[in-house]
Amino acid sequence: MTEHMLAAFLKKYHLKLTTAESCTGGLLAGTFMNVPGVSEVYDEGYITYANKSKRKILGVKKKTLKEHGAVSRQTAKQMAKGAAKAAGADVALSVTGIAGPDGGTPEKPVGLVYIGCYVNGKTRVRKCKFQGDREKVRLQTVQAAMEFAIECIQKALA
Repeated sequence: MTEHMLAAFLKKYHLKLTTAESCTGGLLAGTFMNVPGVSEVYDEGYITYANKSKRKILGVKKKTLKEHGAVSRQTAKQMAKGAAKAAGADVALSVTGIAGPDGGTPEKPVGLVYIGCYVNGKTRVRKCKFQGDREKVRLQTVQAAMEFAIECIQKALA
């Protein structure tokens, strides 16, 4: 269970995590809450489905959303940085994408997701393309986000 591994990493290095979610709508935080004692490493998270919320709560720039869209590398990066700042967290995971079944375009198809991970001042973004229905895309996003967080923490602290 990836959420247990992530919680163990955070506890080991005395780090706090926050989440900023769009396409997963709270599933990432909810999955992380499956870990007993997770309150040691998680104080708060944000569901920012609307662009207005991304701007207001996470500080995503209006220009970024206009030029690149909500589903973009740039937005995922700003979401992660903004969440870390808002929560005072060491680690922040952001997810933004198109879960479907509608909303996709040839440039941004259903299943396209960007995952941002902020660790101690540095932010990395991973582009993912998932297959399946809305539920499967959301579940794959949560799994990939947690794996990416572990990878980013390992690199940051190596």
